[in-house]
Amino acid sequence: MQIVYEDNHIIIVSKQSGEIVQGDKTGDEPLSEKVKAYLKEKYQKPGAVFLGVVHRLDRPVGGLVMFARTSKALTRLNKMFAAGEVHKTYWAIVESDNTKKRSDKEGNPACRFSLSTFQLLEHWLTRNERQNKAYAYDREVPGSKLARLRCRQLAQGDRYALVEVQLMTGRHHQIRCQLSAIGCPIKGDLKYGARRSNADGSISLLARRIAFTHPVSGTDICIEAPLPDDPLWQALAAKAEPQTAPQTSA
Repeated sequence: MQIVYEDNHIIIVSKQSGEIVQGDKTGDEPLSEKVKAYLKEKYQKPGAVFLGVVHRLDRPVGGLVMFARTSKALTRLNKMFAAGEVHKTYWAIVESDNTKKRSDKEGNPACRFSLSTFQLLEHWLTRNERQNKAYAYDREVPGSKLARLRCRQLAQGDRYALVEVQLMTGRHHQIRCQLSAIGCPIKGDLKYGARRSNADGSISLLARRIAFTHPVSGTDICIEAPLPDDPLWQALAAKAEPQTAPQTSA
């Protein structure tokens, strides 16, 4: 478990793909319990450790997960997330053959992003509970919810591109579904049209950066997750435009 930020009210962890944030029917130990055990040991707490879950990541996704260490922080963070005051940036490796000029034989659109310039994606998403999958439409349909995100290309390889995504809404599997809908499935994401799985069962989606105003101190916080130890991630990131160094003062 990798702690990337910690103070008296908040703790932020870089989640590994395959970990679950909270307990589920699998019975696997969730990240929340690992963090509680860490806090209990570090601070020699005699009783139960308080830890509030304020957001989640899908199991195959890696990157930053923030927890509240106090009830005051939990209440305020919940309000901040609901109001869109916590800004999350994701990086994804998507299938993007740079030799592809037009739609493929199945009629899927060719994947194209503007280098350095954000473009807006808007779809109407429905959710199939039984399949645990979202479906994207270009118009409102019964049971759908509007999904909006901004994305731009950071780097292009022969078969894959590195893209940056900024969520504007928080729908089920939103990034995975919307990128697939424009012909750019995330590498390894078989559920949303990837050609093949990743060897470790992950999908190449990373909660890369989180920026917010501290709910207690009022300090501006920006934390960045480390990149996966994977040659493709490292190669594409090396091609990307220099990123502004995150501020971690509190």
